[in-house]
Amino acid sequence: MRVRTKRSRSFYPLAIVFGLFVLFLYGPMSTIVILSFQGPDGGLTFPMNGVSLHWFRNLFETQAVGDFGGSFQRSLILGLIAMVLTVVISFTAGLAFRHRFRGSSGVFYLAVASLIVPSILISLGIGLVFTIMGWQPAWYSSGLGAHLSWTLPFGLLIMFAVFNRFDRSYEEAARDLGATPWQTIRHVVLPILAPSLVGVGLFGFTLSYDEFARSLMTAGTFNTLPLEIYGMTTNVTTPVLYALGTVTTVFSFVVIATAIIGVHVIRHRRARQIPNGRQPGV
Repeated sequence: MRVRTKRSRSFYPLAIVFGLFVLFLYGPMSTIVILSFQGPDGGLTFPMNGVSLHWFRNLFETQAVGDFGGSFQRSLILGLIAMVLTVVISFTAGLAFRHRFRGSSGVFYLAVASLIVPSILISLGIGLVFTIMGWQPAWYSSGLGAHLSWTLPFGLLIMFAVFNRFDRSYEEAARDLGATPWQTIRHVVLPILAPSLVGVGLFGFTLSYDEFARSLMTAGTFNTLPLEIYGMTTNVTTPVLYALGTVTTVFSFVVIATAIIGVHVIRHRRARQIPNGRQPGV
């Protein structure tokens, strides 16, 4: 027999507020997705003039204005590099900060200070330094540095929180069994922290992939995808712009879904390797 639980008086007001929030968050995105399927003679507003995939095909053709393929490739490569560096640096910093050392507090606050400084000032400062030094700003040099100033603080904060809850008895047991420090990290620490490292990598990639302000003065001659989209909004007057938004949105959801599936696979494999089913948590 099912027992009905009585809902509190605040349930419906909170549900309405949540529904409005979801509508505000995904309403504009849904409009862009719908309008991207306009017919060949369609415009940028409703009502729709037919339904087709014309603008998606047009997106991958040579454009009079804009370079979707090149900018997407640059943002993808930049995001992957930022992801790898963020994971590696955040993990090693998490290991280092488990032991207090002189000046550790100052180093920590210095590392996360870029979260407070406006992004456009970070971009302007890095671009200015490159100009003073006589170096040519580029997406793979100054742009990468600007993106790391955004992704690394998030990675550090996540790894510090993870290591604060990490049970070090697993490391002690490995050392008692004769494991070297490197073997302990490789066969004990890394497998336990793998889901958290996937999360750090997801943060690093997504924050870099869609970063606009810190790319503005540091990308150099060739635009990243957010800069290209911004440039297209002032020059492109067809639904191909909406098709671009739909493709990039779908790609972002695919990245998130891949990360979630990766975490579930890692946890499933770990559960199968532990006889009693107890997974070491962090």
